Amino acid sequence: MLDISFKKVCVCLSVFSFLSGTVEQPKDEAERKEEEIILLLKKAKLNVYHGHFQAASRLLHQAVVLAHQTHNTQAIIYTYSLVTLLHQTIIYTYSFSHCSAFFAQDDNAVIEMSLKLAAIYAEQKNVEMAEHGFRFCTESLKAKLEKEQELSEEEESMRKETRLLLGLCLDSRARYRASQLQLSQAGQDYQDALDICCQEQGETHPQTLVLMSDLATILDLQGRHDDALKLIQQAVDLGRSAGHPDQHVLLLNLAGILMHTGRRKDSVRLYHEALSSARQAGDEEAVERVHEGLEELKKRKEQEEEKEEEEQEAH
Repeated sequence: MLDISFKKVCVCLSVFSFLSGTVEQPKDEAERKEEEIILLLKKAKLNVYHGHFQAASRLLHQAVVLAHQTHNTQAIIYTYSLVTLLHQTIIYTYSFSHCSAFFAQDDNAVIEMSLKLAAIYAEQKNVEMAEHGFRFCTESLKAKLEKEQELSEEEESMRKETRLLLGLCLDSRARYRASQLQLSQAGQDYQDALDICCQEQGETHPQTLVLMSDLATILDLQGRHDDALKLIQQAVDLGRSAGHPDQHVLLLNLAGILMHTGRRKDSVRLYHEALSSARQAGDEEAVERVHEGLEELKKRKEQEEEKEEEEQEAH
């Protein structure tokens, strides 16, 4: 899914004049057009927020035209990204309105569509609609599960699907809450999603291990490094025995948490193991994250050495 932050868009637009190469217009004219693009994007975002999709589409089209006229490549890329996101919103809103006309409000198909819409609103930084969507999904599924007690074998299978969907909703909301730095709430959602996944799919299921890793990250961010280390180590050990397809991601997370606990040598060893596995898997993003982690370790070591030198000079 696209991760489009409008704030980032505006920041990037402010440096377009430096990235777009030679521009044949006078500098003041280029700046005026740049400001006009930013204003159009702001208006488009406001219209999307209020559900005025046609107006938003018209404004984005004007921004694209201006971006092409001024040869601002970055403006073109970001504006088209927003257009794509707008089209996703329109498609899912239209689909949801028709789906909900034929199915009950707590039907899993309706919930799945609502979850997708909530995720799109989260990407658009529409906090009110995103939180409303996530709340609707989780509360509807919990209420539905409470109503279902004694079930036949076929109904029990449906109940399992509903529980797994609830886990998916909690996982999605946890990621959203983590992005909002609501760490306590994110941690609870991850824990609830992990409990469901363990019960329904087992502790060695790939998704279970991913949830363990994600929860460990939240615990680490909260400063609960020992709890985080215990959980991620469990995930890594289970991943080794089960042959987790993304074991390098678990190793990478373990290395980062070890760094935060001050175990530098163990962290370096795990980062290199993760690097080897990531290269074998062809995961370039993970390779980049490993290099970032090793660079962070290097900086921490240099800072500690400088601090020791300063303390020795003081004595």
